[in-house]
Amino acid sequence: MRTVLVTGPGGAGRTTAAAATALAAAREGRRTLLLTRDRGPAPDTVLGTALPRGAAGGAPWAAPTEVAPGLWAARVATGEHFEDRARELQDRGASLFDLLGATPLDPEELTELPGAEPLAVLAALRAAHDRDGHWDLLVVDMPPVHDTVRLLALPEQLRRYLRRLLPPERQAARALRPMLAQLAGVPMPAQRLYETAERWEAELAAVQDVIEAAGTTVRLVAEPGPPAVEELRLARAALALQGCRVDALVANRLLPDHCADAADPWTAALAGEQRTARKELREEFLVDGVTVCELPHLGRAPRGRADLAELVDRARSTTVGRGLVAGRGLTDELDGWGTADDGPEPDAWTVEDRLAADGVLVWRLPLPGARRDALDLIRRGDELIVGVGPFRRVLPLPSALRRCAVSGAGLRDGALCVRFTPDPALWPRPS
Repeated sequence: MRTVLVTGPGGAGRTTAAAATALAAAREGRRTLLLTRDRGPAPDTVLGTALPRGAAGGAPWAAPTEVAPGLWAARVATGEHFEDRARELQDRGASLFDLLGATPLDPEELTELPGAEPLAVLAALRAAHDRDGHWDLLVVDMPPVHDTVRLLALPEQLRRYLRRLLPPERQAARALRPMLAQLAGVPMPAQRLYETAERWEAELAAVQDVIEAAGTTVRLVAEPGPPAVEELRLARAALALQGCRVDALVANRLLPDHCADAADPWTAALAGEQRTARKELREEFLVDGVTVCELPHLGRAPRGRADLAELVDRARSTTVGRGLVAGRGLTDELDGWGTADDGPEPDAWTVEDRLAADGVLVWRLPLPGARRDALDLIRRGDELIVGVGPFRRVLPLPSALRRCAVSGAGLRDGALCVRFTPDPALWPRPS
C-alpha cells in the first residue's frame, strides 16, 4: 500500500493539502483512506463532512466516512488508544503493583496524558497496513513538521530503550524467578510484564517497517516565505537523518503572479516575497529530483469538496528528477514507489573505500538541506551519534568502520562525509 505522510510548518495548510491529495488520488480510481489526528473542526470544514469521533471496529480510528467516491476519511482515536494501553499495562503488571504496594487506577481515572497522540498515530499507521487490500493509498494528516520528525523517530528510540532496560540476554533468567522469589521471600515481577515488553518490541518493529517501507514517503507543505524556507531546510535534513524520503513539496496559498505588480503596496510586497521564496525552494528541491507542486490561493479558506476539487484542478507541478515538466499535480509522485523497476532509488548511506588513495574509509550520509553550523557528530563505541539541529539519531557503525577511528568529517554536496582511519591494532594485516 502506498503511504503519504503530509506535514509542514504550523499553519501552512497541511490538512487542506492532505485532503486535496487524497481527493486527487480517489478521482484517478485509487481507493484512498485519509487519516487525521486533528481533533478540531478543521478536517470537517475542509472536507465539508462531519467526521465521527472515538474508536470503532477494533481500529485506532473512528468509523471511516465516505466523503467522495473512492475516498474515506477518519479521525485517529487518541484518547481511546491511550486508555486501552493503560488498562493493558495495569492488568499485566498487577503483581508488580502489589509488590510495590501501589493501587491501580480505576477506569474512570484513566485520562489521556501529553504524548499520547504520537503513539496513537503510529498505531494507526500499523493498523492501516495490517488491513492492506482495503485501500490503495493511505494519506495521513500529520502534526507540524518538527513534531512529525520526532514521531517518526519514536519507534527506533523506544526499541533502543527497551533493549537497554530489558536486555534479551537477561530475560533468559526468567526461569530462575520462582527460586529467587523463595530466597527473597517476596514475589518477583510477573512473567506477563516481560511478555508485554516483548510484544511492544514486536509492535514497534512493525511500525518501523511501515515508516521505512519503500512505498512510504513524506510530503512537505509550506506557504512560501523566509521563515518557511529555513524551517524546510532543517526539516528536510532531519527527515533524511531518520531515513524518511520526501516525495514532494507543496507550495500552498500562492497569490497570482500579477499581484507582484499590483498598485496596492501590501499585496505587491506579499506576492513579491512569495515569488522570491518559490524560486529559492524550487532551486533547492528540484535539483534533487523532488517534485514541487503549487496550490493557488482561492481568496478564501477552502470549505468543502467543491473548493478541494478546484484546488486539485488548478494544482500544477514540476520536477526534473523523473523527467516530468508540468505534470498531473498532486498525484505525480503516487506511482512507482515501492516497485523494483519504476520507483526512485533511495540515496543510500554508503561506505566508500579510499584506502588505496587516501588511507581512509568514508561513510557518506545524505542530509539534503543541512547546514554545517547545525550538525553535531559524536563517536561512542560502535555507534555514531549524528545531530541535525535539535534532532539526533544513534547509528550503529557498519562492521568495517568499527575497527577504525574517526579522522574527520565534512559536508559536501548535501551529504555528511565521515572519514575513518583503520586502527592498526584492530585492522586485519595483509597476508
